[in-house]
Amino acid sequence: MRNFSILLGLILLFQFGCSAVKKGTGIRSVVVWQPSHQTDTGKDFSEAATCNAIVEAAMGTQPGLREYKVWSLGKADYHHADSGSNTKIQHTSAVIDGKISGYAYELQESNKLKPRVFISVHNNGGTRRNAVWGYIHYGDKHEADNRELAAVLVKAICEVSGMENRGVLLDSTTGRNDYRCAATGKLSFYSLDEQVNTAPYRVLLEIGDNAASRAILTDPAKQKLIGEAIKKALVGWLGKVQS
Repeated sequence: MRNFSILLGLILLFQFGCSAVKKGTGIRSVVVWQPSHQTDTGKDFSEAATCNAIVEAAMGTQPGLREYKVWSLGKADYHHADSGSNTKIQHTSAVIDGKISGYAYELQESNKLKPRVFISVHNNGGTRRNAVWGYIHYGDKHEADNRELAAVLVKAICEVSGMENRGVLLDSTTGRNDYRCAATGKLSFYSLDEQVNTAPYRVLLEIGDNAASRAILTDPAKQKLIGEAIKKALVGWLGKVQS
């Protein structure tokens, strides 16, 4: 009888443990982060360093998810590995001297992980606005969900940073450079194009201006606050999507 009681106790303990693990956040999604790899974005200012610090803070914030970072910085096997525009053919989809671009490498690595959510983090240099923008891809079936996610993330960043909320925009409205989505023919952000990026939920965040927001963007404490805010907002949104 005593052995039976011990066995029953172990079974109950095992079941409780499994239940506790399942409850956790309940989030099983793979999340991929893509910090900017651009180091040519202003005097004494590295967008790559700033955005990577924000992403590292987000990834280090609990609860831990199945999350990964894709980043081409310093990888000499790719062209434009530490520079270039996300909206320019030459910097994204072009093959130069037999090399694919840093952006193409990052998206290849992301697709291997089969993420549900992809978040790209950049600064919006040249706007002279101390503000945050969310960008989503035009015309794919997850456009409405991506708009909701981007809005949640932008709001969270603005609340902890004091930056202006400039809302969510379609990548087709920027008028930047010459990269176009093969499905719509419209100008597009390479990293958000569903022809390139297989994640269903894809958002690009433009956080601050490298001049107007410099004090915030280069402050390690603010970088941490922004990263934490993004992660917490993401977890909240994922919980609703998966419930």
